[in-house]
Amino acid sequence: MIIFNTDIDNTMIYSYRHDIGKEKICAEIYQGRQISFMTPKTARLLKEISEKILIVPTTTRTTEQYERVNLGIGRVKYALTCNGGILLRDGKEDTDWYRQSLNLIENSYTELKKSQKILEKDINRSFEVRNIRELFIFTKSREPESTVKILKESTDEKLLDVFSNGAKVYAVPKTLNKGAAVKRFKKFIGADSVIAAGDSEFDISMLNAADTAIAPERLSKFSVLTDNAILVSDDRIFSEEILKHILNIIS
Repeated sequence: MIIFNTDIDNTMIYSYRHDIGKEKICAEIYQGRQISFMTPKTARLLKEISEKILIVPTTTRTTEQYERVNLGIGRVKYALTCNGGILLRDGKEDTDWYRQSLNLIENSYTELKKSQKILEKDINRSFEVRNIRELFIFTKSREPESTVKILKESTDEKLLDVFSNGAKVYAVPKTLNKGAAVKRFKKFIGADSVIAAGDSEFDISMLNAADTAIAPERLSKFSVLTDNAILVSDDRIFSEEILKHILNIIS
């Protein structure tokens, strides 16, 4: 069995702010607005691949945020949300997986609470501080670099990863990453190999844990990727290039 662990945002679907051409298919509706899209070619290739291998969306989105997304392939059998902390099976949360995730981050619990208190007092914060299912902390900042610096100086870097993605700021236990989730799920399902694709810092551990990884060239400029990585030119539509590579791999 081959698994395709794929990030969602900017990997399979794109915000309305992202130019993917005039022809596009709505992939997400929020509060009555169409906010995310995919290209027709992505939709066609994704459907073709879904008939051949197991596609497992692997995202930092919460379960509620993930459920807004329509990839055009029906309800997938499995999905990993909350950075891999939650496993959905036929759309329902696997309680054993979640309990194991909490056990994995037990040593980081004090640092998570500390980061939450620090962020609540941060003058640069522009959004509420959210504790996502007791798994990680999230907020937004007007000065994300400054907020990240404060967090890193005040928490144990051996236990927490602290970083920003645009205005978004995260404090995540080092044991709760997509790479760990990929390894857990590969063993859980008894797969032979894993193909992974992703575009951001969240995805690096997943890419490096996979047997074959597909990433945009820009990601390799600030992070070390293993030799198994296929790099896609930044001037191409990433989702389409990923799926073309996968079809070549599995043919």
